[in-house]
Amino acid sequence: MPKQKAKKKKKPQNKKGKKPANQIVLDPKEKAAQKRKAKQAKDKLMKTIGVSVACFIVFGVPLSLILDPKLGIVMGAGIPTLYISYVYPRAALWFFVIYTPFSGTVQYQIMGGNAIFALAKDAFYIPACIGLVQAAKKEKKSIFVSKELVKPLLFVFVCCILTLLVVNGAMQFSPPCDSLPRGGQGMVCRDGIPLAQGILGIKVFLGYVPLIFCTYYLVTNKKEMLWVGRLHVILAIVCCALGVVQYMMLYLGICEGTRNAVGADLFKASIDAKCLIGGSLTYSPQQAQIRLPGTLPSPWHWAWFLISNSAISFTTAFSDPSLIWKIIGLLSMALVFVNSVISGQRIALALVPVVTVVLLVLTGQVAQIKKFLPIALGLAVVLSIGITLNPELVEERLASFESRAEASPPQEFIIEQFHWAMNQQRGFLGRGMGTATNSTRVFGRAELVETYHPKILYEMGWIGLFAYMFFLFTLTWVTFKSYRACKDPVIRSFGSSFWVFILIITIFPYWYPLDTDPVCVYYWFFAGIVIKAPIIDKEERARLKALQEQELELLLQAEKRKKERFLKDIQTP
Repeated sequence: MPKQKAKKKKKPQNKKGKKPANQIVLDPKEKAAQKRKAKQAKDKLMKTIGVSVACFIVFGVPLSLILDPKLGIVMGAGIPTLYISYVYPRAALWFFVIYTPFSGTVQYQIMGGNAIFALAKDAFYIPACIGLVQAAKKEKKSIFVSKELVKPLLFVFVCCILTLLVVNGAMQFSPPCDSLPRGGQGMVCRDGIPLAQGILGIKVFLGYVPLIFCTYYLVTNKKEMLWVGRLHVILAIVCCALGVVQYMMLYLGICEGTRNAVGADLFKASIDAKCLIGGSLTYSPQQAQIRLPGTLPSPWHWAWFLISNSAISFTTAFSDPSLIWKIIGLLSMALVFVNSVISGQRIALALVPVVTVVLLVLTGQVAQIKKFLPIALGLAVVLSIGITLNPELVEERLASFESRAEASPPQEFIIEQFHWAMNQQRGFLGRGMGTATNSTRVFGRAELVETYHPKILYEMGWIGLFAYMFFLFTLTWVTFKSYRACKDPVIRSFGSSFWVFILIITIFPYWYPLDTDPVCVYYWFFAGIVIKAPIIDKEERARLKALQEQELELLLQAEKRKKERFLKDIQTP
């Protein structure tokens, strides 16, 4: 018998030869719309690439021939970067967040300390912010994401402009300080370019406030909120691991540091002593002087990076629904603690554990013993190992902190700075914008004021100080109400952790964190996320409700089909 040909299996079809029911059939109009959208996206990408390459050739090649080749290439890439950031603002903002903790390494290790690269991150932030504003206007979305913040912010801005025009303007048209007796002490005179100093001072003071708007539209759902925490944890682990490597290279003598410096240079942070990553550092172990910059420009910036990431790592370790990311968050917390010890920065050594304890209490995590104990034990084991391996370093850092606190108690120092700022007042508008801001020294003399509120008082007077603090406390209140309105436990937990960070920075009186990278970025960035949290929570609950209704509908349909089959079976003879 000849073998019968194997019958080909037919693909399952519904009646009348239709496609399977579970396959979505798009309307021809929808298909055409999708194709049109994909083509537009492709054309936009090709246009962006073409314009960027053309700008780089026109500007980058001549600059690389005239200037240093590396500097010329980077400066030539500046215009394409601005254009790309404007066209793709969301991608630019994510890159801005990633670049911020590595800014010191790029500026000093790659670009040789060129001052222009201190503002390099703004090449991503400013055009991206403008692009988002344009998109919001086009889609008729609100630019002021919280109406409660509009009047306080306007009050601060008016105070800044008045101080700039009246005080900085008067100095701009005054005689040079060098031409007056005793260098113009106590007199209104011009030192440098006061108007330029004031404009840069306002940029430092309020320049990152629009991040509230940016992140409000950048983070649109729960998944992206989780990604914010996870991304920062990854950045913290990478930066802190590099910080440990930097310390080991100095400890082993691979990098010299300042150990061979002479006299007062043994105690000063120096760019010439930079090692592997970051900028200026002090490493004079024979004098018990260690101040490491990590991946940032200076030890001071690194200290505030560690303080900020003690809060961010805590958020992921305690609030992320994924066990793997909880463990990664724990690792990040441990590395932050280790770096707070080896960095030599007393403020990091003091505030990193304090911030963690405050977060535990104010977020309510300490009450959840079952969740808290494994993380606490794991962190304790890691820290115990570190202390056991190098007990002398820990004792030295604690002794340095105690001696500093005894020599200059923080509360007395803050009161002294307030008295000094009050005695320096010449009118109700202060001494001028930027006149106590370190980064404005390029345009004129700036006073070193080591506490934030006296610094604002010195620059803007009592009215400016009141206006700014009213704005910050209003923001703290708005973010508090926002996270309390959330019902989803994960979103609420993230919101509460970010709010505690905002609260701590708002009321923190020592030094000037809101003038310092990366706190000046993280503060406003997280504020935008917390303000958006109730909307994300509402959409998440609506999505879950829709899924539940869909599952219920499927179950009902399955029960109906089962009942129909049963009736058919009993009716069949």
